[in-house]
Amino acid sequence: MKKKHFLFLTMMTLMTIILAACSHSEASSNEEKDQASTVRIGYFPNMTHIATIVALEKGYFQQQLGDDVTISTKTFNDGTAFMEAMSTNAIDIGTVGPTPALNTYTRHPQHEIIAGAVNAGAVLVVRGDSNITSVEDLAGKTVAVPAYGSTQDIGLMKSLKDAGLKVKLSGGNVNSIKLASADTASLMLRGDIDAAAAQEPWGVNIETNGKAKLLLDEKEFAWGSESTNTVVAARKAFTLNNPKLTKKILKAHLQAIDFIKQNPEEAIQLFLDHVKKITGKDLSKEEVTKSFDRITPTSEINEEIIKEMATISKEAGYITTDNIDGLLNLSFLEAVSNE
Repeated sequence: MKKKHFLFLTMMTLMTIILAACSHSEASSNEEKDQASTVRIGYFPNMTHIATIVALEKGYFQQQLGDDVTISTKTFNDGTAFMEAMSTNAIDIGTVGPTPALNTYTRHPQHEIIAGAVNAGAVLVVRGDSNITSVEDLAGKTVAVPAYGSTQDIGLMKSLKDAGLKVKLSGGNVNSIKLASADTASLMLRGDIDAAAAQEPWGVNIETNGKAKLLLDEKEFAWGSESTNTVVAARKAFTLNNPKLTKKILKAHLQAIDFIKQNPEEAIQLFLDHVKKITGKDLSKEEVTKSFDRITPTSEINEEIIKEMATISKEAGYITTDNIDGLLNLSFLEAVSNE
């Protein structure tokens, strides 16, 4: 009996040692997961990406990540280019429209949406000399969108659908064309297009320089003020291997949103200064201020709207399925919000 008891104790001791070693190994592994030395952030130099811009300008990202982590940034002009960069491991995290994120996800589910950034911030404008007074009047007209499959493109389809219309791509009689935002005002002024679905500050820019008039404001276009215009997307490999860094980035994101709400005038000036550094151009403070009034910085996401965006994108033929299960992962945001 004593021999059996001795063997039992020996085996228990060995198991304890093995478990302790495993625990230590697992702990070491978890610690290693947060050893990324560089975080690559992508975004657009648009008003709807102001949360990222403010976080960079105020140094929130660097403060949260610490001096041992290097931050590199890359700007994009459209969501397709942003998602291609994320899919090819050229950026780790950043802000983008929800539609490019979900479109890419259905083909290459290697990223996730981890927070909201801005709601609203998109409008539908028409030629100032036109007789267009309602969405129904767009039948037979040409409407510009910044990119096919963009959030504004899908927003246009939503507004047309509510009015009983469709774009020609979906068998309707409204012609939609892809047009760079910077060129839209001049073509509107020349009469080459009849309307444009635009994100800010381009909506105001087209109104001012293209002498356009507002048909649907940010409260009326697409899903209105609840429209999720910009989200925070990240590579799954990055969030999986750097959970602490991911939460720190979201802390900086929330700091920026709070700062924007509390200090709108300073946030606008930070935006103006940042865009000038990137493009070398001075934006009109009056136009930017008007654009700012059309956005709602928020970390919240309306999941039902994202799902409807996927359905409309599928109906347009941009994707073959509207199953986006797994795209939204708000666990990091919830953890940070509860701290």
